[in-house]
Amino acid sequence: MRLLALELIFSLLDVRGHIPRFNDVRPAPAAPTPVGAARALAALIAVLVGLSLAIWAAARLAAHLF
Repeated sequence: MRLLALELIFSLLDVRGHIPRFNDVRPAPAAPTPVGAARALAALIAVLVGLSLAIWAAARLAAHLF
């Protein structure tokens, strides 16, 4: 389930899910685009929120069981 959620986040952010073939590799731009930086920041925030919610849910469940 965790991998499915992570794959969904990557697909929504249009991150490539495979290793590119030799002919798919394009030269990188000289400077990173602001859109790429925004997408990377959004992905980082999404992952941190997901991890925080998972830890919170585990602690809540543990407190409820004991």
